[in-house]
Amino acid sequence: MNLGQLRAFHAVARAGSFTGAAALLGVSQPAVTIQVKALEEAHGASLFDRRGRRVAPTELGRALMEVTRRLFSLEEEARELLDAARELAHGHLRVGADAPMHVIALLARFRRRYPGVRVSLSIGNSSEVLRRLFDLRSDVAVVAEVPADPRLHAVPAARHRLVAFVPKGHPWARRKGIRLAELDGQPMVLREPGSSTRRSFEAAAAEAGIAPEVAMEIESREAVREAVAAGLGVGVVAEAEFGNDQRLRALPFTDAVLENTEYLVCLEDRRQLRLVQAVLTLAAATMAG
Repeated sequence: MNLGQLRAFHAVARAGSFTGAAALLGVSQPAVTIQVKALEEAHGASLFDRRGRRVAPTELGRALMEVTRRLFSLEEEARELLDAARELAHGHLRVGADAPMHVIALLARFRRRYPGVRVSLSIGNSSEVLRRLFDLRSDVAVVAEVPADPRLHAVPAARHRLVAFVPKGHPWARRKGIRLAELDGQPMVLREPGSSTRRSFEAAAAEAGIAPEVAMEIESREAVREAVAAGLGVGVVAEAEFGNDQRLRALPFTDAVLENTEYLVCLEDRRQLRLVQAVLTLAAATMAG
């Protein structure tokens, strides 16, 4: 017995004739006859009563038809499930990111495009996020710095403009912006030297020939915010991270464009997975648009 024989039997039982079964299966009538005959002979059983060109299942044939109806119903269910997966009607995308504000907009677009896919997000520093990727605990990661590693594939996912910010009692608090040169000699509260925000700011400052005073360096965004609110210096932050803290005022740079780029990263040998490919394509389209 094989699946082809059972499929031929089921088609004959449904159609009531070998000719009708052949039309259902898209094969010749003799091919159907051969398959059914082989099934009957292999088991020494009669599955149909022949009545001219019409046939009717025997008692055994009717019992077998109940089995094949369930069998091919499950086959169709499996096909629909796999087709749905190909179209991303289902699935689970696991994302790691170095900050929620760097990835939420992308994930919102992904969910609108693929509402049936469940998304989970884990947050950590870049090392933690990439470790989860290598350990296969995340499918993709969003980070500002991508190490030179042939195991990784990365595409730009977002660019964030940097702004300075001061406490509301600062002399600049009522201004709409500042020139980069105005930070020359100013006390600054900055992230740690490995921070992408700090590297972008210091590169722009060096290019402009200015030397701000690093009054304090802190390893968390939240602590930088608190230090600036306490009047310890001017801060620099990605505009998307600034939030709505009423104690602080954002100051865009009027004479320079300072940006951070966030990258969407996956493992090179997993980039063809349907879920991974979908989010990579969406990120590329977002940057192009």
